[in-house]
Parts: sequence; structure tokens; C-alpha cells
Amino acid sequence: MSDLILNVHAAHVARPRAAPRGNRKHRRFLQRRRAERRGPAPARAKGSGGSGSGPAAPPSGPAVAIDCEMVGTGPGGRRSALARCSIVGYGGDVLYDRYVRPAAPVVDYRTRWSGIRRHHMAGAVPFGAARKEILRLLAGKVVVGHAVHNDFKALKYFHPEALTRDTSKMPLLNRKGGFPENATVSLKRLAKELLHKDIQVGKSGHSSVEDARTTMELYKVVEVEWEQQLLLTPKQE
Repeated sequence: MSDLILNVHAAHVARPRAAPRGNRKHRRFLQRRRAERRGPAPARAKGSGGSGSGPAAPPSGPAVAIDCEMVGTGPGGRRSALARCSIVGYGGDVLYDRYVRPAAPVVDYRTRWSGIRRHHMAGAVPFGAARKEILRLLAGKVVVGHAVHNDFKALKYFHPEALTRDTSKMPLLNRKGGFPENATVSLKRLAKELLHKDIQVGKSGHSSVEDARTTMELYKVVEVEWEQQLLLTPKQE
């Protein structure tokens, strides 16, 4: 009888519930962000991590924003080619900003929008060399951009979807700005409504640094909600 009672009790002992798996990268991302808000962590001892030689490692921050300017190549200048790329960190600091010389001759500088002129190509970095530098900075990072697929296309690159944040496809931003959730709203309009600032003004063309910084600022407006949403419905890599 005593054995039976023990077995009944044992059958009702609650097993510890397994923690939800979720998306580990998103959890780590949010943990780092909370740590940043609490203040800087103690510096690591010299030599801990990293290769110790060769080129400097990319910044270890969790998110960067990118913006690229294009020129036209090919027949009629209809083919878009990378001519400038700017990358900024979470705080808006410029990590990369270089003019890039396309492999094909430039037919249309598209100066009204790109801000690129002929003299910018004189000291520009060849596309192949620039691409290597840029991809090194993007590797493993959350990359924020506005219609960022155009930037990746110009770089001939596919960034992991789980690490991509496109502010042109974020219903939360549209809702806060008073736009239809599924509409594609320009960076200029979102900046005006949500950040109360004017960008892309004048006739000298866009500034990719200004646009990248603006995109990062917009990301921060909905960052917590966006990341929590992605935790619940993680994207496949």
C-alpha cells in the first residue's frame, strides 16, 4: 500500500517546463541592448578574443545602418551601380563612407538624387575592394536600411533576413506616423512626421550619411516593439 501511495505522489510531481526556444540571436540582441542602457561593461583584458594580428575586426555593436547612392551604367544609364556607401553605428557614428567606382563606365551620374559628380570618381575605391570592406562591416550585424534590398542588390549581396531591418516595411513606423500600415512611405516623409526634421533638401542630391543616420533614428523609435515582435514570430535564416 505504501508503495502505491509513493507511486501516486511521484506521478503528480510537476516536471520543470522547458524554456521557450524562441530566436537566440534576438534574445542576445535584446540582452546587449539592455546592458548598453545600464552603462558600459568592464573592458576585456588585452588579448582576450580577436586574432591579434591582421586587419582590425569590425565594430562589435549589435546594429548598423546603411545607405547607398547609385549612378547609371549600361545602355541609357538604366543599370544602377554603387557609387557611394555610408554605414553608421547605433549612435550615428560613421563607420564607413567612401565613393565607389563602378566596374562599368558611368553614363548617368544621377546627381539630382545621388549627389555624385564626375570628380568624385577620381579618387573612388574600385567596386571589388569597396565591397570587401563593406561586407566585413556588415557580417554578423543587424543591418538597418530603408528599402535596403536596393542597397544589397547594388552590393551583389544577400544579408540574412533574420538580421535585416527594413524601415520601409515596418507597419509600426507607419502607424506612429499616421500612414497606412501596408504603404511604402519615403524616408523623407517618415523623418518629417516621426523625427520632425527635414532631409534630402536642396538641389545638391542626397547625403548617404544623413540618410543612414535618419534610418537608424527611425529604427530606435520602434526598436523595442519591433524586436519583441520578431521574438514572437522569428524570421527564418
